[in-house]
Amino acid sequence: MKTIYNFINGHSEPSVSDRVGAVFNPATGEQTAVVQLSTADETAQAIEIASRAFPAWSLTSPLKRARIMARFKELVEQNADELAHIISREHGKILSDAKGELTRGLEVVEFATGIPHLLKGEHSMNVGSGVDSWSQMMPLGVCAGVVPFNFPVMVPMWMFPVALACGNTFVLKPSEKVPGAMMRLAELLKEAGLPDGVFNIVNGDREVADVLLTHPKVEAISFVGSTPVAEHIYNTGCKHGKRVQALGGAKNHMVIMPDADMEAAANALMGAAYGAAGERCMAISVAVPVGEGTAEKLLSALMPKIDALKVGPGIVEGPENDMGALISEQHLAKVTGYINTGVNEGAELLIDGRGLTVEGHEGGHFTGPSLFDRVTPEMTVYKEEIFGPVLSVCRVDSFKDAVELINNHEYGNGTALFTRDGKAAREFAQHIQVGMVGVNVPVPVPMAFHSFGGWKKSLFGPLHMHGPDSVRFYTRMKMVTTRWTEHDKAESVFTMPTMG
Repeated sequence: MKTIYNFINGHSEPSVSDRVGAVFNPATGEQTAVVQLSTADETAQAIEIASRAFPAWSLTSPLKRARIMARFKELVEQNADELAHIISREHGKILSDAKGELTRGLEVVEFATGIPHLLKGEHSMNVGSGVDSWSQMMPLGVCAGVVPFNFPVMVPMWMFPVALACGNTFVLKPSEKVPGAMMRLAELLKEAGLPDGVFNIVNGDREVADVLLTHPKVEAISFVGSTPVAEHIYNTGCKHGKRVQALGGAKNHMVIMPDADMEAAANALMGAAYGAAGERCMAISVAVPVGEGTAEKLLSALMPKIDALKVGPGIVEGPENDMGALISEQHLAKVTGYINTGVNEGAELLIDGRGLTVEGHEGGHFTGPSLFDRVTPEMTVYKEEIFGPVLSVCRVDSFKDAVELINNHEYGNGTALFTRDGKAAREFAQHIQVGMVGVNVPVPVPMAFHSFGGWKKSLFGPLHMHGPDSVRFYTRMKMVTTRWTEHDKAESVFTMPTMG
């Protein structure tokens, strides 16, 4: 059986640890590999290697760093099919979704190739007599990333391309459930010309993450995962003097107004709620129809589409399935438990996805799409992030009620409004307390040259990921002020300096 090691100082490096994690194919339930779970000492060694690589890399010209990123992008594109198959085999998502994830990650790499422009500071001449001032965007040092299972390459690529382009070195801890694709990306980074030690992967569990959070040579840490862990990452990292951006959970609502194109809204909900089996932080998990008539029209359009949804393995010959397997047997049980709780708390289960068996893949971690109606804010399936293919319909009487419903939720990651009314759309975008808003766009993920992040308990830290915020996060500003005068005219000044 294949063993997945670390990637340290430019090559695959076995761990001395005797602890391993199992890597499964979610479509079959079969174990396909083991990943070594590294020790705290090995994590510290990887940080030291990254620290030693930092001085030379930070002094490498931004143009050369950009060219390495451009070459890396070419290599990923050339190996896209291989990478997508690795993602699908380890995660369970359908192949086209894996390719889409890879494309969105590459957009961040493309953004990072513009780093010579992005690092330009500001310059002012003659701020005083013979005095010039300018700003310089300086790299931080060793940066780290801790990433979830649901996007094995896209979420890491939100982090390391910009961090490296800014002149930092990087240590990544992937999810131990899906380590294969990132190991391949590390090889491609080396092939692209990245010097050894600049990018390192340490596979493991919490033992690795705790070292990254507390080691004095790690300057910044980026995280994506659940809210309780994000809050812990933020508090611990800040306590140890690090910059932290920690993205947490979500409960994303889509409001459907009476004037909306109901067919378009239903089609949008299908992909937003059930794409990637709901294992997305931007998944729409709550549909909010305004008015009873709107709710009935929405369900009439939605239910036949859900009944026709094809569930099966992510890699098939012939027509592709619509939805793949969940990541693990444990997560399948968790999603099933949420559906059980919804029924027990009084929600109307219109479509029940529990107990699905896929012929030829009886050991796979499959569940069908589920649909609840008449869900209320007090119910568990409304309050908590399920992270599975479960859509709840929460009926409201008015647009104002819809806005209040969303604003009262503890999460504020993404939301959407479907309407033909420009005034309602403008008011929604203005007053909704959510970080990413779509109007007739169900999954409002910003492009790589903008920044990604939510509000409230969906984000801890002031700066979002990728786009302009990522450059701010992975650099610190240095201000330089110069004056050149004749030596015989220099004199001591004891008052507050001015530039007259």
